[in-house]
Amino acid sequence: MPIDITMPALSPTMEEGKLAKWHVKEGDSVSSGDVIAEIETDKATMEVEAVDEGKIGKILVAEGTENVKVNAVIAVLLQEGEDASAVAAAAPKAEAPKAAPAPAAAPEAPKAAAPAPVATNANSGSSAPAAAAKAPAKSEGGRVFASPLAKRLAKEAGIDLSTVAGSGPKGRVVKSDVEAAKSGKGVSKPAAGAPAAAAAPATGMSKNQVMALYEEGSYEVVPNDGMRKVVAARLTESKQTVPHFYLTLDCKIDALMAAREQINAAAPKGKDGKPGYKLSVNDFVMKAWAVALQRVPTANATWAGDSILYHKRSDVAVAVSVPGGLFTPVVKSCDTKTLREISEEVKDLATRAKSKKLAPHEYQGGSSSVSNLGMFGIKHFAAVINPPHGTILAVGAGEERVYPENGQIKIGQFMTVTLSCDHRAVDGALGAELLGVFKGLIENPVMMLA
Repeated sequence: MPIDITMPALSPTMEEGKLAKWHVKEGDSVSSGDVIAEIETDKATMEVEAVDEGKIGKILVAEGTENVKVNAVIAVLLQEGEDASAVAAAAPKAEAPKAAPAPAAAPEAPKAAAPAPVATNANSGSSAPAAAAKAPAKSEGGRVFASPLAKRLAKEAGIDLSTVAGSGPKGRVVKSDVEAAKSGKGVSKPAAGAPAAAAAPATGMSKNQVMALYEEGSYEVVPNDGMRKVVAARLTESKQTVPHFYLTLDCKIDALMAAREQINAAAPKGKDGKPGYKLSVNDFVMKAWAVALQRVPTANATWAGDSILYHKRSDVAVAVSVPGGLFTPVVKSCDTKTLREISEEVKDLATRAKSKKLAPHEYQGGSSSVSNLGMFGIKHFAAVINPPHGTILAVGAGEERVYPENGQIKIGQFMTVTLSCDHRAVDGALGAELLGVFKGLIENPVMMLA
């Protein structure tokens, strides 16, 4: 039987994507691991590999086609001994999405591939719950269907393929399923009789209901792109399902500002006279927050249904504004890195986020986030938790304020920070302890080294 090649779920939040480019044409022979297409998601452009050997029998979705749903059939692969006549029987009844008009210039996204690990065949994608994987397909003899590459990787890792849920054609286990199982993030075989998913929460007024409130012609309708849809869905889910509470305090940052000035002044100059590095206040915030999570490990937590995950590392995400939405790339083991390393990594992640060149492993995971709007002059705000994180720290602008000390009125630099906590994983007293440790570190930066 021909094998359907389907649109992959390349991230846990992906619902649809754009087929940016085909690297093969009908009649081409492909082997497992060959790059066959490029897919644009709401966050990145990724390459798609073939899982099985065979010949491209039919391409059902043309280059440039947008809004292709995850798991929609995009091509048909003929196996050995099959010819084009087998395609008609295997082709889906529904028509493939119509291709978008060809752009005047080459699309921006399919530039040099990001350093991300390529996704396996159109069916492999992420193994997160958002991309529901099928149970492993078995033959009548009980053999698990898996790609040759998946079998080899599973054997090397000592993984029983019968326990891995496959996301490939007809439930076939593919490379990404094995890699997910190795990392402990894979989707296991669903239990028989598992309850159906709960109904989706209300999403508010419909488009027509909203438009009916305004005079026709008094507005411009701009359809939401993939990123804006994902941001809206995730934050709506967060506010509806995560019980937030907020803790706010002021931090005196005179010592931080003095340390920052001293460190930046010592930066070596290049031939052009520019300093080799320039630390920001946010670099100190990231370091202090990561260290605080280590010193209060029970607050370095995420809610996981019937369990709480207590993380050994301080993997801290930083909110980065990009046109049409935002990214939250993750600085892994942030507590172990120097201020300069944090500064360089955040700048690199932010630059690549704005051009959609981040790999999924660079913006997934983490247990907490930092959102800093101080550079925009915002004094105080409360951020929405980015699931499955347990906390997010909102940082306001530094400013001079008058304060009393030992009966005297003094002037110092302060910034206001607000911690949003998921009450299921981090209780009030625990959140207060975490924020107190952060305050001690940010007010006395040398203590980050203790």
